[in-house]
Amino acid sequence: MEDRRLLDRRAGEIDREVRFVADEFRAGLEAVAQIDRPAVAVFGSARIPSGPEYDMARRTGRLLAETGFAVVTGGGPGLMEATNRGCREAGGLSVGFNIDLPHEQGSNAYLDISYTFEHFFARKTMFVKAAEGFIVFPGGFGTMDELFDSLTLIQNRKIDHFPVALVGPEHWGPLMGWVAERLLGGGLISPVDLELLSVVDQPEDAVGHVVACFRHECAHELGAIRALG
Repeated sequence: MEDRRLLDRRAGEIDREVRFVADEFRAGLEAVAQIDRPAVAVFGSARIPSGPEYDMARRTGRLLAETGFAVVTGGGPGLMEATNRGCREAGGLSVGFNIDLPHEQGSNAYLDISYTFEHFFARKTMFVKAAEGFIVFPGGFGTMDELFDSLTLIQNRKIDHFPVALVGPEHWGPLMGWVAERLLGGGLISPVDLELLSVVDQPEDAVGHVVACFRHECAHELGAIRALG
């Protein structure tokens, strides 16, 4: 009898967790559905509150807004705030998908659409659902997780071949050297996998790369539609 009560309690806990995750996915997808234009996800550290990198992220948000793109970030402080701020200042649509953490991650003040997640996997799904490309500034474990999660999905064709631009050769250069030497050199990735990444020096280069790829894909899709017609 005690075993049965224990199993029933566990089943109830599982049902509650499944419902909670399903509700979180639904709320996230409803937030994504509010984005009425193409969007770019911009990742970067919450721990850079000012300085050259903050200014570059702010300029990136402004450039994306001026080009007609919405901006999607993790919704927090630091470089996320800078990107949302630049987008808002240029009259663009600024989106933040935050995460409930015990420290450092309050929502920034520059969001038009926002949602705070409990689960990282649900949050990262919404970045992919919302975005036509990814721009990545320096960051810590969270930024690296978002970057490599996106690359894995692109590499394995679970999502479209989105452009990925890494801003800052001085930051990303050593990582790219290690990827080329250890991963490619060791046969752990293919040469074509290196083409998934572009390292750029300035926000203008990052935005230009993403916009060019988006326009190329749109033209390709339009051509396919016309061919079918």
